[in-house]
Amino acid sequence: MRRTCAAAVLALFLSGCTVGPKYSRPSLKPPTDFYAERQISTSSEADLDWWDLFKDPVLQGLIREALKNNYDLQTALARVEQERALAGVTRSEYFPQVGYGASINGQKDPAPLITSHTYYSYNLNTIWEVDLFGRIRRLNEAQRAVYFASEEAKRDVRLLVLAEVAQGYFQLRALDTELEVSHRTVKTFQDTLDIFQHKFEGGAASGLEVARARAALANVAAVIPDLQRQIVAQEAALNLLLGRNPGPIDRGSTLAEQFDPPDVPTGLPSQLLERRPDVREAEESLIAANANVGVAKADFFPTISLTGLFGGISPQLSELTASGKAWSLAGNLAGPIFTAGRLKNEYRATLAQRDQATLAFEKTVTQAFGEVSSSLSAHQELAKAYENQLTSVAAYRESVQLSTVRYDSGLANYLEIIDAELEMYPAELSAVNYDLGRKVALVNLYRALGGSWNLNDSQWMSGASATAPSLTP
Repeated sequence: MRRTCAAAVLALFLSGCTVGPKYSRPSLKPPTDFYAERQISTSSEADLDWWDLFKDPVLQGLIREALKNNYDLQTALARVEQERALAGVTRSEYFPQVGYGASINGQKDPAPLITSHTYYSYNLNTIWEVDLFGRIRRLNEAQRAVYFASEEAKRDVRLLVLAEVAQGYFQLRALDTELEVSHRTVKTFQDTLDIFQHKFEGGAASGLEVARARAALANVAAVIPDLQRQIVAQEAALNLLLGRNPGPIDRGSTLAEQFDPPDVPTGLPSQLLERRPDVREAEESLIAANANVGVAKADFFPTISLTGLFGGISPQLSELTASGKAWSLAGNLAGPIFTAGRLKNEYRATLAQRDQATLAFEKTVTQAFGEVSSSLSAHQELAKAYENQLTSVAAYRESVQLSTVRYDSGLANYLEIIDAELEMYPAELSAVNYDLGRKVALVNLYRALGGSWNLNDSQWMSGASATAPSLTP
């Protein structure tokens, strides 16, 4: 009899079906190439290990520190562990749940001839849901997808931290360069003012020249305190990314010395779906939403469960029964008859949630293509602007030199030199900003392409591995 029951239950379990739709990726139409791309290539900057793109050893050290201590990244890691544990909770529903119970009580009668008794009982009980319609399987599918989504979210946060540290470091080095240019310009104007002041006292210069020199000096000197304020603020922002208290940040290569390849391959747009962690996260969320539709549909069907109990009782109580041992095995069937539309509306809600997840996935994909195109265009155009601005700075420097020669020859007054120096100062600052812009665009492009997508967790942290293609021309 027991063998027959076991065989019947096994056959029932194996013949069970999984209700609900199977997942299939929505049809997407990726572009044939990225907007503003010069030529299509199968290789991508994303294949480059991050330490091969950011070659400054000081910057590499800051990135490693952030990957270890950043608060947002540690939060993402904790969420991964949470979802991993919840996946284990859901997986446990595949197996019988076994528990135990026990009780003890005493009895004392006031009559002297009646013996006092202590009664006890104990049992082991079990319950197991036969997943006939796939409810548990769909629950596990959904939770696994949520867990995988948290893994992709962690990778996305890690890539974001990498980009923010690199950009913050470049911004800090740009401020350092602007401060250096400002100090140099202040010294030049101070020397000019000293010359004019000396000549004015000797009657060889006018008060106008002295006033113009003093105004030029004060105008540039006023910038220095603000630059120092920005430097402190930028160091504080970087320290927060590193999980540190506020303090100075080490410096390495100057902004102009940072690695910046002239041509950056992007790879095929279709490959972006497999590289970008936020795209994969959005798809895992869609898989979870699709599985939840199956869970809601399975709720329309009955649940079948098996319960069992085995236990014993004290000898005094066993005198009332045929034996001191007890066992039971039962099958239970439960299902809905009337729920006032609750199950139907829960099912409709999961369908709407799946539609939202589908749209979120498609939006993330479209946004990814746009971010690559925007960053690629920014890097290319800002590189051109930087080269043109360097030409402008060189021309202004030549103008200062020629004005100095004309002044020494008596062909011009010193106001001509001041005007040339006043025009050169903002041109130098603009060159720094264009250089910063193209390097920030390079970081944005690296993130948009899903940089270092082929590294595992230990390789990300150690900065060792991989034979990635070089972008060095």
